[in-house]
Amino acid sequence: MGATMSESSKEIQVSGIESKFVKIALTIAAVLLIFVGPTYIPYLMNGVLGIDYFVSIGVGVVFFILGLVLLFYLIYKKVIT
Repeated sequence: MGATMSESSKEIQVSGIESKFVKIALTIAAVLLIFVGPTYIPYLMNGVLGIDYFVSIGVGVVFFILGLVLLFYLIYKKVIT
């Protein structure tokens, strides 16, 4: 008969907050939203795309707040200690 191969009991998890990849990706996303949101996004929207200054600042503030919310979520879930 054919040889049977037993699968290892170690499971590889690539989705969910417990995955190392997801933890790193969410941390980088939070940092980018916090630092790039209120600085480069308004500059690009106002200078390059020609969108109104106050609209671009508003979008930057929204990105900043989203970054802070994501950061506090990661701290709450103990991804960032």
